[in-house]
Amino acid sequence: MNDVIGSGLLPPGMNDILPPEAAFETATVNRLLGVFRAHGYAQVKPPLVEFEQNLLGGTGAAMNSQTFRLMDPASHAMLAVRADMTLQVARIATTRLSHEARPLRLCYSGQVLQVTGSQLRPERQVGQAGVELIGAAGARADAEVIALAHEALAAIGVEGLSVDLNVPTLVPAITRALGLNDDEARKVRAALDRKDAGAIAALGNGASDLLTQILKLGGPADGALKALAGLKLPAEAAAACNQLAEVVALLREINPGIRLTIDPVENRGFEYHTGVSFVLFAVGARGELGRGGRYLAGGAGRPNGAEPATGFTLFMDTVLRALPEARMPDRVFVPLDEGRAAIARLQGEGWITVAALDQVKDAAAEAQRLGCTHVCKGGKAVAVAKA
Repeated sequence: MNDVIGSGLLPPGMNDILPPEAAFETATVNRLLGVFRAHGYAQVKPPLVEFEQNLLGGTGAAMNSQTFRLMDPASHAMLAVRADMTLQVARIATTRLSHEARPLRLCYSGQVLQVTGSQLRPERQVGQAGVELIGAAGARADAEVIALAHEALAAIGVEGLSVDLNVPTLVPAITRALGLNDDEARKVRAALDRKDAGAIAALGNGASDLLTQILKLGGPADGALKALAGLKLPAEAAAACNQLAEVVALLREINPGIRLTIDPVENRGFEYHTGVSFVLFAVGARGELGRGGRYLAGGAGRPNGAEPATGFTLFMDTVLRALPEARMPDRVFVPLDEGRAAIARLQGEGWITVAALDQVKDAAAEAQRLGCTHVCKGGKAVAVAKA
């Protein structure tokens, strides 16, 4: 008995996805990719496993603690299982596709494996889908990507969407301008991550007043931008806020009804980002539907060097929870005497057919037993009365 039970057990954070959810996830991913491709994003498919030094080098170091490793018996090199697909797509863009005209638009979908889950997302193997826009540095590129993420989620039926905009470079720009040393800057970052106003107020050194004001500015985009514009910010920090304001204005042009908020001090999960970043939420959905933002793709030794890039990743587990529950589609049971022609005709009409493998006395009962809603009679699908 224990052996039977044990064969069905899975490691923590791993799950079997069963009918109808598995098919629903595949269909949802395909619909998202369709939206991406309609905007000129060509699909790529990176490998599940790469050489550790390639996957975790440079900005990839941010995923170091979340990455599984293994020894390759063929090359005897250390390999890493991807914990995120963004940097893989960036690698493809800056190596295999370095000769392609910029800006380069790429999209992707696939599974990733992470060492640990989180309280809101305990799954360790999750599906991702997203886009990367490589070689464009302006606010229009940022706005295009953010608007595309919103459009794609709305297209698959997610309701109550909102986009929370962040500027991960803002606080570092302020701490540099204030002359804070590395230890002081780390304390500031930790306090802001906790939204700990008391710890910020205790900093002194001329930093507490400005950072306390910024900490309080989170909220609807228009009000937050107005408040940020009223602060005396260092030049680098002011430039970052001006870029954010430009992105917001462009988003209003693309989608006047888009719901935007701003959290100017949020940084968690944006450690390698270099500009306007964002998180996607939906009313009633637990956790983030996705996140993205500006970063540098590639780096030293790459054909094009480090290139400006922006993009986003959607987390399919959270996205699917934000949609109505999947249901089994209508299926037609086809008795043996109906023939192959009936199956082809029904499938041509869009039906899912379940062909009989043996003669049955009661086709309707057999249809119900196999989870079919209809039975084929005279080449046509006839609804089966529920027992």
